[in-house]
Amino acid sequence: MGLRGTSLAYAAVLRPLSAVLCALALVLAACGGDDDSGSSSPDKTQTGTAAQQTEQAQGVCRDVEQPAPRDGGGQKKPTKPLDNSKKYDVTLQTTCGSFTIRLDQKTSPNAASSFVALARAGFFDDTIFHRIVQGFVIQGGDPTVTGSGGPGYSTRDKVPANAAYGPGVVAMAKAGNEPAGTAGSQFFVVTGAGSGLTPDYALLGKVTKGMDAVQAIGKLGDPASGGTGTPLQSVVIEKATVSEH
Repeated sequence: MGLRGTSLAYAAVLRPLSAVLCALALVLAACGGDDDSGSSSPDKTQTGTAAQQTEQAQGVCRDVEQPAPRDGGGQKKPTKPLDNSKKYDVTLQTTCGSFTIRLDQKTSPNAASSFVALARAGFFDDTIFHRIVQGFVIQGGDPTVTGSGGPGYSTRDKVPANAAYGPGVVAMAKAGNEPAGTAGSQFFVVTGAGSGLTPDYALLGKVTKGMDAVQAIGKLGDPASGGTGTPLQSVVIEKATVSEH
C-alpha cells in the first residue's frame, strides 16, 4: 500500500479534544496492509478463578501480561456480504469484562463482513487495546501491537455525510492518506461525548451491551501520554464471538 514498514505513516488524523491534542496533531494509527512485527512479550497470565470472574463482572480490570505480538497478515478477504435480513453481534470478552457490538452491515457492508470473518478466524483473540485516550476512544484490532498492523488487505465503504461518532459508536481506523471509509482490522470505540470526528471512518456498529466494560477500559489510558493513548496496563481481548439473529 506504499506505507509498509513506517508506523508513523499509518495515521488517521483526529480532530483534537483539547489544545494538547491539537498541538500534537495526534492520530488514530491503523493499517489495512501487511503487518509490522514487534518484539516479543511474555504470554498473558492465564486466570479464571471465581473471584477474578466476579471482579470482571463488576467492571474491575484484571491485571494481566501482554500477549506476545504476532503477524496478522495473510488473512483471506471476504467476497460475500453479510445477510441483510439478519442481525450480527460480535461479543468481545476482555480482561475488563465483555461488551457486544451490533454490526451495521447496511451502512458498511464490506467492513462488517470483514470484521465477522476475522472474528470467526480468531484474529482478534489474544490482542490488546493498544491505544486508550481517556474521554475519547479505545482502539484495538492489531495483533502486532505496533499500531500499524492489519489483516493484509483493506476494504472500503461509503461513509454517510452525517455520520456521528458519539459514545458507544464503533468505527474502523484508517491511514491518514487513505480515502474515507477505508478499513483494515483496527477499530475504535468512542467513549466520550463530542469527539469532533469528521465523517471519514467506516461505521462498524454500536455497543449494545457492556458499555460499563468499555468505560472501564477507557479509564486505563495514561493522561501524560496525551492523544498517543499509552495504556496504563494491558487490556486483552481474550475471545471474539459472532452470533446471528
